[in-house]
Amino acid sequence: MEFNFKNFSMNIAFLTSEYPHSKISQSAGIGTSIKNLATELVKKKHKVVIFVYSQNINETFQDEGITIYKIAHRKYVVLGWYLYRKHLQNYMNKIIERDNIQLVEAPDWTGITAFMKFKCPLVIKLHGSDTYFCNLENRPQKTKNFWFEKIALKKADSIVSVSKFTGVKTAKLFGLREKMTVIENGIDITKFTISDRKIIDSNIILYFGSIIRKKGVLELADIFNEIIKTNPKAILKLVGKDVKDIITNKSTKTLFLERSSIEAKKNIQFVGEVPYESIQHHVSTAGVVVLPSFAEAFPMTWLEAMAMGKAMVTSNVGWASEIIDDGIEGFLVNPIDHVNFAKKIVLLLENIEMQKKIGIAAKNKVEQKFIIKICADRNIEFYKSLIEKN
Repeated sequence: MEFNFKNFSMNIAFLTSEYPHSKISQSAGIGTSIKNLATELVKKKHKVVIFVYSQNINETFQDEGITIYKIAHRKYVVLGWYLYRKHLQNYMNKIIERDNIQLVEAPDWTGITAFMKFKCPLVIKLHGSDTYFCNLENRPQKTKNFWFEKIALKKADSIVSVSKFTGVKTAKLFGLREKMTVIENGIDITKFTISDRKIIDSNIILYFGSIIRKKGVLELADIFNEIIKTNPKAILKLVGKDVKDIITNKSTKTLFLERSSIEAKKNIQFVGEVPYESIQHHVSTAGVVVLPSFAEAFPMTWLEAMAMGKAMVTSNVGWASEIIDDGIEGFLVNPIDHVNFAKKIVLLLENIEMQKKIGIAAKNKVEQKFIIKICADRNIEFYKSLIEKN
């Protein structure tokens, strides 16, 4: 059966543990990317439901034309990892049948769909599994997480990755032979604009995101030590939640300050966790954005800063070159190379015209490749082809 692409209306569901809404307990990059896509699908006349698991209560509500089902977490005496998955499966299948849902998309993280069987095709999107991140960070992984993720991936009807790097590495880690489609995350650029009246402090270096080792935050302490030697006016502002370090069990903020020089400490500002909407203010008023992460799949923070026309210095790991062309839309540097990373930041701090030029190029890149309208159309084509096969 052939479908008319323009007139074909789909009924799509997403399974996730996070989503950006006041009634949902948590949200991060995956939740943001799902909301961006879901909102755009609704604008294009498709129906969307979101199943959010491990919540405090069962609740159903509407948000911008999207139906959201909060599914309460359940505790079991034994085999909770299996029985809760079966509970999710049964809960979702009732709605899948009732509302004629044609496809479910779920993330790869911890293999939540392992042992589930849905009454419609299942797509797993590679946002970065536990196995993937453990490999990038060179840290041990719980064996059960590896097997859950492998089982989930093997049983999926199709797999799509948010970056080529993530797809290739995931296939290697799990021994997957299936061809993967790459569809990058997209953002609504209308939500990331800077008013001409905004006062930009060219001395402010901004990091935003979780204060955690894997994001390169501890390397940033050493990098700022180098910056302050040559630019004593520089200010490092860190916006995000402080996370307990996985290796030392200490606060990452504490570890950061332990590595900071006396002079650097005078110019460091920890803002803490702020509402998602407030992050835009911090990004818009900064001179340079630094995101030295070691472990990402296709980071939304990078796209958001680029959409706001910000010059960035970021890590050069894996996925980075799929977003930024080094020296054009930003600088890509290994965070371990503290001196060179610092030099790139200082170069931008001391050259306002370069900040503007790179920021404009970054904004243009997002508008040409990563706006949600483009990414949503690619997802629609992908979903449509899978539905046609079933």
